[in-house]
Amino acid sequence: MKPAGRFVAEVLTRLEKAADVGVNLLELDALAHQMIRDRGAESCYIDYHPSFGAMPFGKVLCTSVNDAVLHGLPHDYTLRDGDLLSVDFAASVDGWVSDSALSVVVGTPDQRDLDLIDTTRRALDAGIDAARAGSRLGDVSAAIGAVAHAEGLSVNLDFGGHGVGRTMHGDPHVPNDGRQGRGLPLRPGLVIAIEPWFLHTTDRVYTDRDGWTIRSADRSRGAHSEHTIAVTDGDPLVLTARD
Repeated sequence: MKPAGRFVAEVLTRLEKAADVGVNLLELDALAHQMIRDRGAESCYIDYHPSFGAMPFGKVLCTSVNDAVLHGLPHDYTLRDGDLLSVDFAASVDGWVSDSALSVVVGTPDQRDLDLIDTTRRALDAGIDAARAGSRLGDVSAAIGAVAHAEGLSVNLDFGGHGVGRTMHGDPHVPNDGRQGRGLPLRPGLVIAIEPWFLHTTDRVYTDRDGWTIRSADRSRGAHSEHTIAVTDGDPLVLTARD
């Protein structure tokens, strides 16, 4: 799965550099689509149609802006100064999948947005560190939730991390809060995507009229960080690590 992880990391690194004031979300999607074609990879999103989606997704990126935090359907929107952008990307290389996400502020940042992004990154690091053989899935969830609660944030449990392998989404579900010592025992070879996502002032969300984009109920902004990791006999292996 390492080649898929490296490719996903390369795409997100390129998109993070490309995201700027005046750039359209459809331009970012087109850039990722071209990189998929150049690599001979396959998109995990374009034909994706789970029960919670209104139709096949039709794009290769999730681009969520400001009060949107997950599953943002790229559309004709030009990024503005101070926008908080979350980008989620998954692809298959030689039949194996990796999945990762990041959040950035374009233009002039608001410190509260930077702090929220930092919280998701620290929660991700805590979750990864807890993903060790002999531990349980609840240890990962509890580590993520502890970072959020320390910052006074509430945690939505409707969407979280997941198993990754030949397909993008599989068992087990990895909630962003939980109890230590509970859940699936972690064994070497298990590959999961860990993805903390938090909102400034709520844990309640709704689905936009586009049938995909998840937005905060009170219009507060959200941030999202994600890596695909493998449980090993030693330290967790971050397959989507970026330089």
